[in-house]
Amino acid sequence: MDHAGFMREALAEAEKAYALGEVPVGAVVVLEGEIIGRGHNLREILKDSSAHAELLALREAAGRLGDWRLNGAVLYSTLEPCPMCAGALVQFRVKTLVYGAADPKAGAVDSVLDVVRQPRFNHQVEVMAGVLEEECRTIMQRFFRALREKKTAGEMAEPVEGARLEIE
Repeated sequence: MDHAGFMREALAEAEKAYALGEVPVGAVVVLEGEIIGRGHNLREILKDSSAHAELLALREAAGRLGDWRLNGAVLYSTLEPCPMCAGALVQFRVKTLVYGAADPKAGAVDSVLDVVRQPRFNHQVEVMAGVLEEECRTIMQRFFRALREKKTAGEMAEPVEGARLEIE
C-alpha cells in the first residue's frame, strides 16, 4: 500500500470519530507495510484530553509490539499533530510522520511549532505533509459546519454519549 492508501485508512478512522460526534481526526501506525495501530479521537466519549487519534494509535502499536520504541514506524494522521502528539512521536521514536491537512491554530510540526525536528532532542521525525490534503481538510470542515448549524438551531453543542452525527 502506498502513502495515499494508508492515509485512506486514517481517513476511515476519522469517519469513525465523526460518527461519534468527536472531532474527526484519524491515525494509523505502519511498520514494514502493515498497520499495527489505529486510532480516532475519543476525547469527549472518554472524557480524556489525551485521547487523541495519534496517541491511541501509538499506544496500540506499542502494545502490539511489546515495546514503547516504534523504530522504523510511520504514523499517518489526517491532521497535523498538536504539541502533545508531536512530542509523543519523538518519545515513541517514530521514524516518519505523514499528515494530510495543516492545523494553523495548533499544529506542532509545520504551522505553529516544529517539535518533531527539534535538533536538541535525541530523536527527530521525518515529515511528509499534504497527503490527501483536500479529503482530510474536507472532513474537518464538514464536521465544524454541522456543529455550527446544530448550535445555531439551539441544539446541544456537546456530543451526547451514543449519539451519532449524520455523515453526508
